Amino acid sequence: MLASVVIRTFNEETYLEELLQAIANQDCSFCGVEVVIVDSGSTDRTLEIANQYNCLITTISQSEFSFGRSLNIGCDIASGDYLVFVSGHCIPVDNQWLEQLIAPLHAQEVAYTYGRQVGRDTTKFSEACYFEKTFPEYSKIPQEGYFCNNANAAITREAWSRFKFDEELTGLEDMYLGQQLTASGEQIGYVADARVFHVHDESWGQVKVRYEREAYALHRIMPGLHFGLRDFFRFFFAGLLSDSSAAIRKHSFLKEFPNIVMFRLMHYWGTYRGNHQVRKLSAEQKYKYFYPKDVESELYRE
Repeated sequence: MLASVVIRTFNEETYLEELLQAIANQDCSFCGVEVVIVDSGSTDRTLEIANQYNCLITTISQSEFSFGRSLNIGCDIASGDYLVFVSGHCIPVDNQWLEQLIAPLHAQEVAYTYGRQVGRDTTKFSEACYFEKTFPEYSKIPQEGYFCNNANAAITREAWSRFKFDEELTGLEDMYLGQQLTASGEQIGYVADARVFHVHDESWGQVKVRYEREAYALHRIMPGLHFGLRDFFRFFFAGLLSDSSAAIRKHSFLKEFPNIVMFRLMHYWGTYRGNHQVRKLSAEQKYKYFYPKDVESELYRE
């Protein structure tokens, strides 16, 4: 048996070597491991690092890139019975990560798994709170519903090949595939012991764009879901209250409060904006959503 770890990369030199070393250190008793890199135009040391770790590398142009298409290309060239997805800025917490993540697939309990995400020293306080709420300490195998997250996930090749990832979505390609799988009778499992550090070194503008494009994608997955101005204010103040309470308990309120305000403002304003952009995306908008780091200075200068 073979597990193929598929990693989408775009200028991921900061954490990629640590990630690849952690993958090399995995102790998986029932399968071998290969690593597939799908790169979309890195200009830093990403490909040099990937070559040092003997990764199977393929590339996709920025004009052709989408999150789903990049993963489908990686899965197509991978040889594994299990397809494992991890973000280029996620690092497994221990050497049991891979085995824990794919064990429910190997036991045929579920067709798709996702693992726990936790913050690290540079993680924004509110995002760490989001991780704690979304990825709890207890497993759900199987879980109810179709939520999953490809920053730390695995799927059987058979389940992926039935639908593959949607190549037009601006995000949430994982949830859309999960929705298709559960509608067909398959199940998804959450594995709390398969932990990764997820490090988002983003500016506030990048946080806004991330939630904007995810909200746009969510409108396709859940067409009846609407997020209006009243929702923006309600969730913004609820997020402030919840995160501030957590900061008070951790004796870091004065230090963290400005960041809490900015994160929740960008989170819910991006969600509001994305929910209302239901028209067909222009080429300029697609570039903005897929490559926010490149165009951020132009988009958020005003």
